[in-house]
Amino acid sequence: MNENFDFENMRQQMTMLKNKLNQQEIVNDRLMRRSMKNEVNTIARRYYIIMAVGLLMVPYGYWCFVKLGGLSIFFWIVTSIFMLVCTGATFYTLRKINDPDMMNRNLVEARKRVASAKKFEANWLFFGIPAVILWFAWFMYESYQVHGDTIDNGFFWGGCIGGIIGAICGLSLNFKTQRQYQDIIDQIEDLTNS
Repeated sequence: MNENFDFENMRQQMTMLKNKLNQQEIVNDRLMRRSMKNEVNTIARRYYIIMAVGLLMVPYGYWCFVKLGGLSIFFWIVTSIFMLVCTGATFYTLRKINDPDMMNRNLVEARKRVASAKKFEANWLFFGIPAVILWFAWFMYESYQVHGDTIDNGFFWGGCIGGIIGAICGLSLNFKTQRQYQDIIDQIEDLTNS
């Protein structure tokens, strides 16, 4: 009789332990999903800022390059088109991840969307870096044509310093975003493999 009581007691304890583990798993799943959602929201906010800056560069570029620097209208037009293309590419990437309910549904689909955004952003550098180098070479040429000697050309040196700072900031943001994408993918894989 005592053995039956001990066995029944152990079975109840095992059931309670299983229930606690299931509860812990549900809480852990919710916390992981909330963490991933916060990461995606951080990336999305960054993309909104980048798109706003890209759009504001069109009128600012006219004032800076044409009015202030005396560069050609054609240079400003090409710069504006480049800014709009960059804004469009950022919007395209944002659409892949900007679903407020993405992390609450199928995580396999969410992983595909995040991986697709990560890949697009990484591949974008194959266009972006050469385009910026060509644009910067054109900027230096235009600046030299308008202002002459590069030693006393403050517009030229300001552009060089701005270009270096912009390259450092842009690459830093890109690497940070790539790490965040990879963190999200790793967390999804942890949840789906457990």
